[in-house]
Amino acid sequence: MPAAAAPAPHTRTRTRSSGSPSAAIGPPLPYWGGAAVGAEEQRWRIGMDSAAAALLDSASASASSANAAGKEMPTARHIAHRTAHNMSSSSLRKKSDLALLRKVPCAPLRRLLDNLQEVLLATKLALLFPAVLLAIAARIFHFGQEWVFVLSLIGLVPLAERLSFLTEQVAFYIGPTVGGLLNATFGNVTEVIIAIFALYQGKVVVVKCSLLGSVLSNLLLVLGTSLFFGGLANLGTEQLYDKMQVDVSTGLLILGVLCHSLPLMLRYAVSSGEHAESSWDSGLELSRACSIVMLLAYVAYLFFQLKTHRQLFEPQPQEVEDDGDDSVSQDEAVLGFSSAMIWLGVMTLMTALLSEFVVSTIEAASESWELSVSFISVILIPIVGNAAEHAGAVIFAFKNNLDITLGVSLGSATQISMFVVPLSVLVAWIMGVPMDLDFNLLETGCLFLAILVTAFTLQDGSSHYLKGLLLVFCYIVISLCFFVLRQHGNGSNDDQLGVASKPWRI
Repeated sequence: MPAAAAPAPHTRTRTRSSGSPSAAIGPPLPYWGGAAVGAEEQRWRIGMDSAAAALLDSASASASSANAAGKEMPTARHIAHRTAHNMSSSSLRKKSDLALLRKVPCAPLRRLLDNLQEVLLATKLALLFPAVLLAIAARIFHFGQEWVFVLSLIGLVPLAERLSFLTEQVAFYIGPTVGGLLNATFGNVTEVIIAIFALYQGKVVVVKCSLLGSVLSNLLLVLGTSLFFGGLANLGTEQLYDKMQVDVSTGLLILGVLCHSLPLMLRYAVSSGEHAESSWDSGLELSRACSIVMLLAYVAYLFFQLKTHRQLFEPQPQEVEDDGDDSVSQDEAVLGFSSAMIWLGVMTLMTALLSEFVVSTIEAASESWELSVSFISVILIPIVGNAAEHAGAVIFAFKNNLDITLGVSLGSATQISMFVVPLSVLVAWIMGVPMDLDFNLLETGCLFLAILVTAFTLQDGSSHYLKGLLLVFCYIVISLCFFVLRQHGNGSNDDQLGVASKPWRI
């Protein structure tokens, strides 16, 4: 059977359940801004009246003349490297319903509506978007600050998924290498934004605890629930995964926890009198030097992932399943370059706004709920903020695609540990905030043990539900440890992290 011809650069092709491309009925509509209805429009344009058909032909002729004059937008390409984060987020997207759009006679308006539908409605998390408006309204009309905190956290869930979608759309137009770098770098942009706002307000404890919690959540909770439910759903099937990817990620995580441990051990060695430090801020200088080394290691990891050994991190074709009839291909753009960039800027601004709400109201939520800032930062913020990515990892574990699940959990943990944490240290250095890699004994010990347990769990290249259950139990006991702690102050003093001032009695 001859191979089907590739779609035109500025059109999007939809296929029916039979898999055969729709027959061409006249020239396709030009691709502008949103996902031009393209082949779907052509299927119903026969039944249109002559006036509407003339309008479409006029739009097509105008776009053709613009392209001839060299005014066309960058051509969409197939992404050669889709990360596990992209695959995970795509599991939460849904196909667009064009039934109502077909009734709109004006082509520009129809494309604008299609653009809005692709960005705001083509996700299973669309029902959470009202939380964004409610959070803004709660802040403007001075509702309880704990309500602002909760609504902002909920609103960050769909925004994080849409940021991943829009980043992937931009990557279609900038080539496979740069696109893969963009996808890999912006996989945890929400954590970066929260960290920057917290540093700006001098809340170093919030930065440290939220980043630590993201690593713990990915290693124990996300991976544990994925292996557990995936094991139960595939009891009669052997669950295998690529051990090479696991070895690379765990090696980087061990390097990261070593860089966290050195400033801690230096502080205890000096305080015990075993060694003398050259200056009062030797630990801070050591942390900044280690942060530079961690960033260099992360750059080497990106080169390894995107260039020399990219086949180890690419999801295999058989891992991508069709979600139903008339589905949109995962390997083609549905937004134009200009539209994707504009929407990416809008979503980033909204994410920054809600992140500022979260950071500024975390102490009020802590006092209202009688929970420590460290518990909220380590446990609650990572769970809610990464809910979309976590759900995608569990979905692929159900489908016995553990390589994607591991790519999401280990890849996100590696990115936060080796990129976001050292970047935060250097940004704090620029801002004049004394943030170091000393996360204190309890936090560093939990991180080390989490990496150790994960490495031992994944060492044999196969999985079953008991492994996942053990990882979840590890996360539960760590959560209980932070739950029983009480913390003085507002989270702005690094020395107050984890002070037990009001222990629980049962």
